[in-house]
Amino acid sequence: MLLLGIYTTWRDAPQIRENAYMQFFLGFDGYSSKAPFDPSMMVHFRKRFSEEDLNRINKLIAERGKAMVMEAVSSLPDDDDSDAPGADAGTQISLDDFVKPAEWPEGKNWGTLTIDASCTPADITYPTDLKLLNEARESTERIIDDLCDQHSDLRKHKPRYDRGRARAVFLNVAKQKKPRRRRIKATIRRQLDYLQRNLDAIDALIASGARLSGLKAHWWHKLLVISELHRQQSILLNAKTRSIPDRIVNLVQRQVRPIVRGKARTSVEFGAKISVSVRNGFAFLHRISWDPYNEAEDLIPQAKKYKEEHGCYPERICADRIYINTKNRNFCTRSNIRLSGKRLGRPPKDPEINAAHKQQLSADQRRRNEVEGCFGSGKRKYSLQLIMARLAKGAETSISMAFLVMCAEKILRLLRLFFVTIYPWFRTLQWPGLLWVALRNICLHETAESLVTA
Repeated sequence: MLLLGIYTTWRDAPQIRENAYMQFFLGFDGYSSKAPFDPSMMVHFRKRFSEEDLNRINKLIAERGKAMVMEAVSSLPDDDDSDAPGADAGTQISLDDFVKPAEWPEGKNWGTLTIDASCTPADITYPTDLKLLNEARESTERIIDDLCDQHSDLRKHKPRYDRGRARAVFLNVAKQKKPRRRRIKATIRRQLDYLQRNLDAIDALIASGARLSGLKAHWWHKLLVISELHRQQSILLNAKTRSIPDRIVNLVQRQVRPIVRGKARTSVEFGAKISVSVRNGFAFLHRISWDPYNEAEDLIPQAKKYKEEHGCYPERICADRIYINTKNRNFCTRSNIRLSGKRLGRPPKDPEINAAHKQQLSADQRRRNEVEGCFGSGKRKYSLQLIMARLAKGAETSISMAFLVMCAEKILRLLRLFFVTIYPWFRTLQWPGLLWVALRNICLHETAESLVTA
């Protein structure tokens, strides 16, 4: 309950001061027009929860939710009338197969594991080399002014170039719709020259007695990023390649890296790359990385983690084509796991076997849509489309909490579906008292109790 309250409060913080009802439900003694807390206070709450803690809480919520749903299904009395709505409700929920049967043979694979990777874009402008260098030049000019204000004798180390002219050189190219590559490189070279003068001036100021400790923390953090940006852009200016390891794309969120996705809409995204697994209907966050990586490396670790939790490997793994490589195929063959995808070799000559293989492949691809739907709902409803947190720790916590809330709401949807489906049948019963008490405890009391315990 605390985590859900933190997530809701952080998302709706500007409305707390304006909404008296929200202040009442948050426990305020009376209405107050003052801001209850500084918006940066939520950063301190997010730092208290690590990625491992949130994943463990998500697992506890999923386990308790499964037990609640199965208890609700088992509470239905046995009835031979298959036309009753209650029977349909029990069948619909039991078809999800998200709980391993007690009589399942030991050592036999069970369940379905669906995996995929995506990117959670950060709240930054689209980076270009020229734009980054101009921002770096303006930042170093601000740092030089602050250092010169510490003592009047330090002003002699100020660079002697026209700042307005330097910005005009940048705007002359930036405002063009399609500038030529030759002109862009010439402007980058000039911006690098301006930036080098500023960095040399900062070194001279420090040698003359100026103190970086007199600056705010984010300014000298940014100065370190600017020096690395100058080194990278100097290499890229004369190199034939356009890529460099750990390339900086933002001066404030220095952890962000370009993630090549190859999508039709955006071929490159800037943010954290996440690897997600859907285990029998529930989504879990497996990995968050700010550096690009090949998601095919996550198949074997996720399969082993599935075995640790359920005691056996999944019966099938539904994954994208990038996961189907030789190493993963050999692992799945040794572990008796069916990996979705086309089979190696020529198709069988028997048309019935060939049709069966195609039907199985189509079924696996349809099952893989659940992880794509998880990404879609996460980006539409749970703020994964644009991560507003600037710090790396805060962004990782925001992503993890989004999956935690997704898991909790899925449990509520299952219980709501169960209750709504059997409600017409419940009204026709002659003895509704005991069943009504059981449903009320399951759908209300135990839901709140499990969230508080988590």
